[in-house]
Amino acid sequence: MLPGAFAGLEPFAARWCHATERDRYTARLASTMPELVAFYDAAFPRFREMVDHLDAFPLDDLPGTERNLLHLVYSLVQAALAVDMWGQPEVIDAGTAMYFRTVEPAP
Repeated sequence: MLPGAFAGLEPFAARWCHATERDRYTARLASTMPELVAFYDAAFPRFREMVDHLDAFPLDDLPGTERNLLHLVYSLVQAALAVDMWGQPEVIDAGTAMYFRTVEPAP
């Protein structure tokens, strides 16, 4: 699912390469902290490398594997909030609040 240079992140691709913010957020809420930490620990050290790789392509015409990599980066941002800020998948002191966009940014 990912470019060859990121084959080490393949174990996370099926769970985290989601095209919509809603699906990425839902995946975070459905994850345990050990799952989030495992993803974060594997992907975060490669964040700059992933972004640099994606910068070599036009954003509005990404090949399939690069589009998946972009979705993985977006999911990493979701996971980082839980790992770095809250220590849990849900937002602290937000009750059952959920947020969803009505229009997705492109791509």
